[in-house]
Amino acid sequence: MQNQNENQNLGPYWMPFTANRSFKASPRMVVSAQGHYYTAEDGSKILDAFSGLWTTGAGHCHPKIVEAVQKQAAKLDYSAAFQLGHPQAFELAERVCELAPEGINHCFFTNSGSEAVDTALKIALGYHRLRGEGHRNRLIGRERGYHGVNFGGISVGGISPNRKMFSTSLLPNVDHLPHTFNLEKQAFSKGQPEWGGHLAAELERLVALHDGSNLAAVIVEPVAGSTGILVPPVGYLKALREICDKHGILLIFDEVITAFGRIGGAFSSDRFGVVPDIITCAKGLTNGFVPMGAVLVKDEIYQQFMQGPENAIELFHGYTYSGHPLACAAGLAAMDIYRDEGVFEQARSNEKIFEDALHSFKGVENVIDIRNFGLMGAIELAPSDQPGARGFAVHTECFRQGLFVRNGMDILQFSPFFDGDEDYYSQIFDTVRKIINTV
Repeated sequence: MQNQNENQNLGPYWMPFTANRSFKASPRMVVSAQGHYYTAEDGSKILDAFSGLWTTGAGHCHPKIVEAVQKQAAKLDYSAAFQLGHPQAFELAERVCELAPEGINHCFFTNSGSEAVDTALKIALGYHRLRGEGHRNRLIGRERGYHGVNFGGISVGGISPNRKMFSTSLLPNVDHLPHTFNLEKQAFSKGQPEWGGHLAAELERLVALHDGSNLAAVIVEPVAGSTGILVPPVGYLKALREICDKHGILLIFDEVITAFGRIGGAFSSDRFGVVPDIITCAKGLTNGFVPMGAVLVKDEIYQQFMQGPENAIELFHGYTYSGHPLACAAGLAAMDIYRDEGVFEQARSNEKIFEDALHSFKGVENVIDIRNFGLMGAIELAPSDQPGARGFAVHTECFRQGLFVRNGMDILQFSPFFDGDEDYYSQIFDTVRKIINTV
């Protein structure tokens, strides 16, 4: 599908995480969206198999969010975020905390998942300093982890291409756990793999190496998304929690992708029964409508900052657009939708349909693995002579045939809408099967 406006200059826009030259030579442009579909420039419909970018699980342009943002824009466009507030920010913080695990009752707003991660890392370091343990300054991430693109997030992240250009300027005092994926042991697992729980013990090795008294926080995605859907092995997250408790280390769950229904609950604790000390979230917070992120913290962390004179700033950190009125309006409408339309329950009920559709690709030529949890799934293709080429070819041909599928190198990634039915999944996977067999 070519750019219909031949006079449009595509050069000035430097696109994120995109092969710019390839895209601008053959653009894949959309001009509107509704429900499960994008509309391309030529008027054709593009079925979205990724619900935006993990963002829009309740559907594009949901009328309740459209109405809420329109009303807010006409009433209060912006309010200073420092030393001034507006009611919607406090209401949204309360609504989000009501969904959080018990004991997590405080919310700091950011504008993205990347900002939420850097905020969480700063809060963790500040918390230990205020407790008189400023020597706890080492952060532990995980190989293949994705925690956004700010310097803190890249430092604790473990995706090599994101790190290599900036390696000399990343944060010091960072180490990484090994990732939990093993193709030989886990291939074609449905849900949590049985093998791999023992890998949590690698945290004890880092404790011994650095001494636990120097470790501030461990940050992991409960289900690693951007790297290609790496599902935690049975017992892994629980073991991390136990080791962190043993050594006084904070546990941060990066739930930018997994929160708000993506794995069938408000937060991952609903599925895994593990409560972290800090949660980062974004994406589904506003159903992708307006950029917004948040950091949720346990009460004892918040209270540690609330010492000293009452008129003193407790945390010298924040953003011009923290708790932006339009984002809050979108977030409040999203919370209403999630509650009133039973969205999380809907997502949970569709997991089996999704899982069966994904795993029907077992045995298809060049498919070397399939993995899934909740409404997150991946089909991994054998690489060709040029790694990533096969996945990108499937992505581009899918768009040409009216389907948006994300590829990360040779891993096809799926993040369907929460209310998809069997017909929705049939359309997606019939098209993907046909294209895999021909590309």
